[in-house]
Parts: sequence; structure tokens; C-alpha cells
Amino acid sequence: MRKLKIGIIGTGAITGKHADAIAEIENAELVALCSSSPERAKAAQEKFGIDTYADVSAFLTHPELDIVCICTASGHHLEAGLLAAKAGKHLLIEKPIEINLNRADQLIEVCEENSVKLGVIFQNRFSADYLKLKVAVKEGRFGKLLMGNAHVNWYRAPEYYGNSPWKGTLEGDGGGAFMNQGIHTFDLLLDVMGDVKSVFAKVKTALHSIEGEDLGVAIVTFGNKALGNITASTALYPGLPERLEIFGKNGSAVLEAGKLVQWSIQGEESEPISTGKNSGTGAADPMAIGHALHKTQWEHFLNAVEKNGPVLVEGKMARKSVELIRAIYKSSELEKEVELPFIDHT
Repeated sequence: MRKLKIGIIGTGAITGKHADAIAEIENAELVALCSSSPERAKAAQEKFGIDTYADVSAFLTHPELDIVCICTASGHHLEAGLLAAKAGKHLLIEKPIEINLNRADQLIEVCEENSVKLGVIFQNRFSADYLKLKVAVKEGRFGKLLMGNAHVNWYRAPEYYGNSPWKGTLEGDGGGAFMNQGIHTFDLLLDVMGDVKSVFAKVKTALHSIEGEDLGVAIVTFGNKALGNITASTALYPGLPERLEIFGKNGSAVLEAGKLVQWSIQGEESEPISTGKNSGTGAADPMAIGHALHKTQWEHFLNAVEKNGPVLVEGKMARKSVELIRAIYKSSELEKEVELPFIDHT
């Protein structure tokens, strides 16, 4: 079996999750890393024991690379992605795809132009409990959808931002709790509820000394006329497990920290609620999550590359959560309801 050779750009904490996932996949091998400085590259080389670079162009000359995974600061995905796609490398990018729609669209376009696959890491899409919920919605078991809520009411200690040069910054993070922490659950909300018609929101910086927001709320109207309530924060001590709540005419379901904790459908007998293992929650510790779902998404992406099949979380799909968050920011700025599709002038 031929192993697909993978290189990762970025050597921060999330890189370890990807390395652990790749190590457990039979037809994959991590062969190269690229860091932001010679010092960080040296440290990464000592830790991982593979070829490590401090320059993206040099990294892309590695003779074996099939796939590039981008794990840099969120607002630095574009430049590395453009170079990798033009070099003919398939791309798997950590969420968000980028921090605004113009930059996201450039990534989508360059991958299409160079006929390379583009995937974005939203590993929670692959949990057994979420898939059970999604299938039930698709089958119409909950009836007409009435409301969909997403709550990511987390806490981060001051050191989380103080020890990072980019987290919470507009240039590196694209915002705060919505763009960084909340986006995973927002992605699930959109995947179940469908496109958003409009949003009315308020975000603010309540606790941390950062440029982005650490507290916010939004009221969403979906295209199917259902309503939704979104909250996100990194200021709410001690940090609660993230929740996805789906309500239909015939029943409801709630995911908490990736596990089903509520499941009620009129006319159906009760059944075991949880179908999968909890992969951890980042409510207070961003590294509390495991790598099992990353592994599952990697396996799907590798299969798409190997068989030239569809990518399950591709660029245009990943763009939707960025569009929602950018509209939320604009609504808060203008203090009025904003309609989607949203035109991002940044």
C-alpha cells in the first residue's frame, strides 16, 4: 500500500493532534514540517524527528509531499495555501478556512484552478452522536425545524492570550470567541439547519485585553424561517461544555460536548442516547480534546485524494461559518440586522 506523504505548516499545539492522528493511519506518513522561525523549526525537528523547515518555499521542495496541512494562525492560511496549491499539493486546512470571505475565496479558487483537493478541519462533523442527529433531521423524524441554538460559553485564562502573539488579534485570529472557539459548533448548526437569512448580534470585549471579542450573542433567522440563538465567550468562568440544540415540530435533541444528552421524538420509543465516545471539550482547556475525530477526518480526506472523490468538508462548505461570523461582526458594528448572503468588504 502506497503511503500518502504529508507535510504540516505550523508547529503550534494543534500540530501534535494532527501528528498523532496521522501516525495511526496505515496509508499516511508525516514527512515534513515548516515553522515560522529557525529556532522553532529546530525545536520541532528535535520533537518530531523529521525534516523541518523555516521557509514555506523550501518546505514545498520536499520531494515526497502529496498533501499539505496548514496549522498556522488563522489569518495566515492564505499565503501558505496559495503557494502549496500552485505547487500541486492537496490542502487540508485547520478551521477557519480563513478570517474573511475574500481570503477564503482566494483559497477556494486557487485549489480549483490547480485541480487539488481542499478540505477544512471540522472534526466534530464526524462524531457518531452528531451523525445520528443529522441523519434523523434529514429523515424528517423531528418534523419541521423550528429552532436551532449553538452555545459555546467557555473560559480562557489570561495566559491563553498573553502567551500567544496572534490569539485574540484581528490580523491573526480574525476576531475572538466567535471566529476561534465558536466556529466548530456554528458549523454544525449550519450543517443541520441550513443557510442563514439574517442575523442580529452584539459582541464585546468584557474581560480579556484583546482586540477581538470575548463575549457575544446573536439572533439568527434561517432560510427555512426557523429561528436560532447563538452565544460565544472565553470570559465565562469556569467554562461550560459547548451545546447544540435542535428543535422540530415533533421533537428535539441536544448535543453537549459532542455527546447526545437529550433525544425526544413524539411517537417513538426511547432509545440509548449516547452512541459515541466523548472526544473531550475545550471549555476551559483548549488541549483537552483528543485526536480521534481528527483521525477520522484525515481518513476521509486521504480516501478522497486516493480515489479522486469528493471531500466531505470542502472549501465552499467551510466558507459558510466564516460568512455567518463576519455578518455577526458587521451586525454588532452597525447595531442592526444584517442579511445574508453577506458581502465582505475587508
